[in-house]
Amino acid sequence: MNQTLNLRGGDDAVLLGHGLCGNPLELMHLAKRLQQAGYTVRVPFIPGYGVSGRLSRIRPHRDWLATFEREFEDLRGKYRTVSVGGLCIGATLALSLASQRAAGDIAALLLVSTTLFYDGWNIPITRKFLPLAYLPGIRHWYRHRETTPYGIKNPRLREWVAEQMGSTGISAAGASHLPMTAIYEAQRLIWKARRALPAVKAPTLILHAVEDDVAGPRSPRHVLAHIGTRDVELRWFHDSYHMLTIDNEKEDVARAAIEFLDIRTGNALIKESA
Repeated sequence: MNQTLNLRGGDDAVLLGHGLCGNPLELMHLAKRLQQAGYTVRVPFIPGYGVSGRLSRIRPHRDWLATFEREFEDLRGKYRTVSVGGLCIGATLALSLASQRAAGDIAALLLVSTTLFYDGWNIPITRKFLPLAYLPGIRHWYRHRETTPYGIKNPRLREWVAEQMGSTGISAAGASHLPMTAIYEAQRLIWKARRALPAVKAPTLILHAVEDDVAGPRSPRHVLAHIGTRDVELRWFHDSYHMLTIDNEKEDVARAAIEFLDIRTGNALIKESA
């Protein structure tokens, strides 16, 4: 899916970022549930960051952020409020955008499986040698192969994703291989996002799996400790892995997001008076 997902709802919009070398399908369930709750939702396919079909050339992380910013500005000019969120590195994109905005510009932040450290239980011990692969002569040809469980605890869904990856190289959980150029650019974005956390003033909901196989508990706890807003909540999930938006607790994730947004956007009052 290499097209932006647009779901028309009410006067409050939500901009969501998909994961690294992923696509909007990763956020389809959350987007539809938000639409049903009265929100207009946009999940842009970001060129040079997302993957659909053949793996395209990875673009610098500043291009990813620039695309995300343009989508935000477009929504901001059309809707009463705009909330921002994302999955994995999509959450890091959301944090980066929020750090550059004044208080009140963003109604709320939804951070799902935030990745500020690659330290989940399925990250191989060889990760400590990863900086060597960032060298220019290496990162342009090396690719990291995704391995089971692909961020998914549900066995049937995991099997389906594995079949997708094997036949097409892409799936609802992302691509079967990540170019080192993508991981390198993601790491550069992460470094900047970590430093900018105190500048983030938007109300923030952090949703994270206790058993996240990509980004362990350190990432959400780091956000909680360093973010610049006092209106921040961290909710843990106990029956999913990294891909929270498609795994066993996807409905609980959507429900938590809607509850948080309804209060911060004022949508709860609108629904009560309707």
